[in-house]
Amino acid sequence: MKKIIFLFAILHSCSVVFSQSTDTIKKSVSGAVTITDNGISLVPAFTLDKPAAIFDLAVRKNKFSFEPEWAFDFNSKPWYFVFWFRYKLVESSRFNMGVGFHPGFLFSATNTLVNGINNQYLTTSRFFVEELTPSYAISEKVSIGVYYQHSQGFNNILRQSHFVGLNSNFSGISLGDKFYMKAIPEIYYLKNDEKDGFYATSTFTFAKKDFPFSISSVINKKLSSTIPSKDFLWNFSLTYSL
Repeated sequence: MKKIIFLFAILHSCSVVFSQSTDTIKKSVSGAVTITDNGISLVPAFTLDKPAAIFDLAVRKNKFSFEPEWAFDFNSKPWYFVFWFRYKLVESSRFNMGVGFHPGFLFSATNTLVNGINNQYLTTSRFFVEELTPSYAISEKVSIGVYYQHSQGFNNILRQSHFVGLNSNFSGISLGDKFYMKAIPEIYYLKNDEKDGFYATSTFTFAKKDFPFSISSVINKKLSSTIPSKDFLWNFSLTYSL
């Protein structure tokens, strides 16, 4: 928890520093701290199966952005680190398309028996991931899109992964004068080496206007799959946005 508080203070300090700079810098820096009762992976078919804290920072300039993300369990052990580099290929009132890549690191605990003593240490799996994100705005609050992600593993069992999702985004749904919600349902196909499957997932976010805290939930259901994963996943999260 000390690490969580320390990183939270860093993000808050960044927001204060940049808010005292020019308008351009203020608009290009943001961050968030999320506490969840069940850490669900960036690919929502997989889970940490325990509470987690996730720290996001996004630095944007023109069409480029750098968006690192750090995730830990509540024992301060790292879960994953990713460092997104993204670029907007197309930006218009209707059609948008971006590309991105990141080096990623997934941490897991491994038990070994040495001289009759059970020892636990962290192992790191390394990935290189690329993404393509075209989307089309039907209206100011509704858009549809395709999300494609390819992952190359290096020092782990999983070597190649493909993720293709069809999604829709319903934003700014009014819940009265002060509250609103956002929903992002998606159906996706996942292929991990020789195994594959179909899943349905959705993210719901509830927030108050001009208020930094929001609550959200991710739900994931396996439709048909040969990939070892749970049939149903869900979580509850609290986010503080900077």
